[in-house]
Amino acid sequence: MDKQKVVVVYSGGMDSFTVLNRAIEEGAEVYALSFNYGQSHSKELEYAKQVCEELGISHIISDISGVNNLLQGSSLTSSDIQVAEGHYAEENMKSTVVPNRNMILLSLAVGYAVSIGANRVFYGAHSGDHTIYPDCRPEFVDAMNKVTKIANFESVEILSPFLHEDKTEILKYGLQRGWDYSKTWTCYNGREKACGKCGSCVERLEAFEMNGAKDPLAYE
Repeated sequence: MDKQKVVVVYSGGMDSFTVLNRAIEEGAEVYALSFNYGQSHSKELEYAKQVCEELGISHIISDISGVNNLLQGSSLTSSDIQVAEGHYAEENMKSTVVPNRNMILLSLAVGYAVSIGANRVFYGAHSGDHTIYPDCRPEFVDAMNKVTKIANFESVEILSPFLHEDKTEILKYGLQRGWDYSKTWTCYNGREKACGKCGSCVERLEAFEMNGAKDPLAYE
């Protein structure tokens, strides 16, 4: 029996790394898709490329950086806005919201899925993102699935396996399987070492601490 083709939106971060490996674990034929949308650094994409090469799976890095001038107002796409520090729950982390990002990326991923005959698209939204990122909420995923069913003749389902779990639970899932999180980059700053202070680093370090494990990444 042929494996089912699936597309995984793969940023190179720890959440999408877990989703990628979970899709492989489930026996799917995985096509990883990463995006350069003009984000402030490409370090995550370098990690994503390396992981996919090691796993021997198809990987496309799609350059859609031309949309960057349409998606201003976020510290991830605008060089004049400083990356906020602190926990995701704090109001200042809204500066990391990229307008309509997941709707754009998922639309492209669904188009890619249709073109290669894949019937599912995975992405790494989780409950810890619900407060800050509206395009990571369950109602968004539900609505996107409804639109996807009428946007194409082919049926493609959008899945977020950890939609109702937080980062601590996502990491627990991967650690139990021995997956190597030194192969992931989370920090919003693209320097040699992770900053340890941005919301993404704070949440990542918290997840390792809650799991009684040491983060293998080097921090400033």
